[in-house]
Amino acid sequence: MSLSVGDRAPEFSLPDQDKQVVSLADLRGTPVLLVFYPFAFSGICTGELCQLRDELGAYTGAGVKVLAISTDPVFSLKAFQAQENLDFPLLSDFWPHGATAQTYGVFNEKAGMAVRGTFLIDAEGTIAFAEVNGPGDARQQSGWKDAVAKLAA
Repeated sequence: MSLSVGDRAPEFSLPDQDKQVVSLADLRGTPVLLVFYPFAFSGICTGELCQLRDELGAYTGAGVKVLAISTDPVFSLKAFQAQENLDFPLLSDFWPHGATAQTYGVFNEKAGMAVRGTFLIDAEGTIAFAEVNGPGDARQQSGWKDAVAKLAA
C-alpha cells in the first residue's frame, strides 16, 4: 500500500549516479520531491524526466530538492544522466533491490521495478502530495507544481 498525504516519509540512504550517498535525513529542513520511475532509458520515463529537467526551475525556485529514484544500478544512471543532460540526482534503489520503493509502497514485486510514484515531502518530513500511476500511465506534472505552490505559500 502506498503512502498518503500526512504520513511521515520513510527515511532512506541511496547512492546517486556518482556513487555519492544521498539521505533523506540530511535534507530535513528542505522540501523534497521524490519521483520514482521504472527504468532509465525507457520511453515514458525518459519523457517524464526530460520534462522535469526542462521545468526544474519551477521546483528549485520554490526551494524544493528533486530526487529521481529507480531500481537501476548506478552505472546505468550515470549513462542515462549524461545522455539526457539531467541536472538532478538519480538515486539507485538497486540493492537491496527496491527496498526504498517498497517502503513507499511503489514497488512492483513481480516485475522487480518501481512504479511511477511521486511524493512531495515538506521540510519537516511529512508527505504533502502523493500520487501513484499505473504501468504505462504517464504522469501529469501539473499536480506536482500545484502542490509545490501550495507548500511555498
